[in-house]
Amino acid sequence: MSSREPQRVKRSQRDYTLAFKLSVVEEVEKGMLSYKQAQRKYGIQGRSTVLVLLRKLGTLDW
Repeated sequence: MSSREPQRVKRSQRDYTLAFKLSVVEEVEKGMLSYKQAQRKYGIQGRSTVLVLLRKLGTLDW
């Protein structure tokens, strides 16, 4: 039995579409995911990327 994880592609914040960014922010702000869960779910590598998105695009005070 060999478990193979999907290949991860290094991406920068610029590579994500605005729609993608807004969907991540929406899920976190609605309380569906924590920022760390969102990072794992969407394969975002940077530790602070989700937090930066929340500060830039979110409606709550981050």
